[in-house]
Amino acid sequence: MEKALLVTVKLKQARDNWEIEDIAHELEELVTTSGPEVVDNVPCPVEKVTPNFFVGSGKAQELAALAHEEGVDAVIFSCDLSGVQQRNLEEVIRKKTIDRTQLILDIFARHAKSPVGKTQVELAQLQYLMPRLIGKGLILSRTGGGIGTSGPGEQRLEIDRRRIRKKIDRLKADLKNYEHQRAVQKKKRQDKPFPAVALVGYTNAGKSTLLNSLTQAGQVVADSLFTTLDPLSRLLQLPEGEQIVLSDTVGFLNNLPHHLIEAFKATLEEVRDARLLIHVLDVNHPRVYEHSKAVYDVLKQLGADDKPIITALNKVDLLKDGSRLERLKNDLPNPVGISARFRQDLDLLLKQVEKNLAGNMVKLDIVIPHNRMDLVDLFYREGRVFNIEYLQEGISIRLSIPRILAEKLAQKGVIKS
Repeated sequence: MEKALLVTVKLKQARDNWEIEDIAHELEELVTTSGPEVVDNVPCPVEKVTPNFFVGSGKAQELAALAHEEGVDAVIFSCDLSGVQQRNLEEVIRKKTIDRTQLILDIFARHAKSPVGKTQVELAQLQYLMPRLIGKGLILSRTGGGIGTSGPGEQRLEIDRRRIRKKIDRLKADLKNYEHQRAVQKKKRQDKPFPAVALVGYTNAGKSTLLNSLTQAGQVVADSLFTTLDPLSRLLQLPEGEQIVLSDTVGFLNNLPHHLIEAFKATLEEVRDARLLIHVLDVNHPRVYEHSKAVYDVLKQLGADDKPIITALNKVDLLKDGSRLERLKNDLPNPVGISARFRQDLDLLLKQVEKNLAGNMVKLDIVIPHNRMDLVDLFYREGRVFNIEYLQEGISIRLSIPRILAEKLAQKGVIKS
């Protein structure tokens, strides 16, 4: 197992409420998810960023001595480094140097399973690598294996800029093809009366657990960051009979780099297309408000911050202070306290979903011919049948079905209210 020395950077002029201890804890979670053993975590308050080393030459020398003393394989920074800064640090420290974006991409590469997910990761990694292919240094002489090498592999360090550009162009073309396929699939979905609802939230807030509890989806869950990269959608029938398409999405992170959001637009498309968002929030996390703000920041970048949102205050089973839950309910929109793991109060969550989608359903009293049992099957499948009677003149049904379906059947003269 690789050994890593962590460097937690806190800019003194940063306009956020994150303490250096919180940044350090999240960095350790990211590194643990990626695989290396954490040997030490060095706090590094920075008064002013230096163009050559980010943290200053004196600090770089100090890190070099510590890295040599601890016998680490990599030095991992909690901030993003420019190509020049990363190369200069590696020349001084003489160890592999990883910044925050590269660390996140490494985790994405390990978790991507679908062709589109793998393509997005490889494209983002090559775009990250391009400006760093200058000069000499450890960044151009790394051997394969270990953190920072998941994804395209060592081959990417052996090819020149021209070949990398060609590879990037090919990956972009592949993503265009995937976009075309998704557009066709999206049109087919629009022909069906199922509203789309997307689960969003900070990474490790419990989105996949909630999807499993509601739909028995079998989505992989783990107490680690970015377990879900490829989106998963499942049909779910609400208590009143309406069916929705519920989608799990990749978790968000504080200061998620904008170019990563751009690179993973395909993965986040479910968020933009959804009629309703369920924001899953870990109520026990000490930075719960900062997590909420980070989610809304990403939604704003996606152009999805104006969508109706239900806040699922998750993991209430672990909550020791009830007043904390009440404060969160007062501060956040459409709140529902739940435990996804133990299925606690999920019925209240689904009722809130129904309330937000109320205009999508219509209640009818209709009579259909005896020979249209196919419609009876349709009504049971797509809506909720409250009462059915087989009369001499036909089948009398009191039901609730999606408004789009009712309008289509009425246009065809199939049903009359």
